[in-house]
Amino acid sequence: MTAEDDRDRAWSQEWLHANLGISAEQVAKLDLLVANLRRENDRQNLVAKGTLPLAWSRHIVDSLQLLQLVPRGTLSTWLDLGTGAGFPGLVCAIAAEDIQFTLVEQRPLRTQWLKAQVGDLGLSNIIVQTANVTTLPKKNFDVISARAFAPLPKLLKLSAAFSTPATHWLLPKGRSAKQELQELKGWRHLFHVEQSVTDPQSGIITGTLLGRT
Repeated sequence: MTAEDDRDRAWSQEWLHANLGISAEQVAKLDLLVANLRRENDRQNLVAKGTLPLAWSRHIVDSLQLLQLVPRGTLSTWLDLGTGAGFPGLVCAIAAEDIQFTLVEQRPLRTQWLKAQVGDLGLSNIIVQTANVTTLPKKNFDVISARAFAPLPKLLKLSAAFSTPATHWLLPKGRSAKQELQELKGWRHLFHVEQSVTDPQSGIITGTLLGRT
């Protein structure tokens, strides 16, 4: 651990306690996840190596901030598409134990790692599926998230079948969020862009999808 790691972890945990009321037990699980991520990243490129010194803010807080954008207590199912190393779905599942998460990733090496984390962290609210989104059984979810999965038009085309007009969409889009939303055609929606707490120039597309025009 470097001084940069320590500062990033301290800031992140302060933010999580102040904004989400994260418990000591949940912090311990997040610490274990970050440690496992750093070890595994030497074997398979789960995240960009340059983000590891800032893993807490870049991956943990960046994921958990999504919980502020949905009405907790009324949700029971969450679909995370192209979950990769488990961001945001795996991280959110640690903090939202009352929600059943389905993490979808088509690369077997990634899903092997995800399943190992589910066991290592003692999580009972996660289903990991090794699948392409086009082969998933159609069912509706209360929340759909996707981080760096696909451009917005393609993402909606692939995953609208899992949504109802009440489904909450959480789509971290980085610096392209406003442009992607402005250029979206062919859909009726109540989407807007929220600013990311981890990068003032990054945005999260969130809201509900009503259907095609």
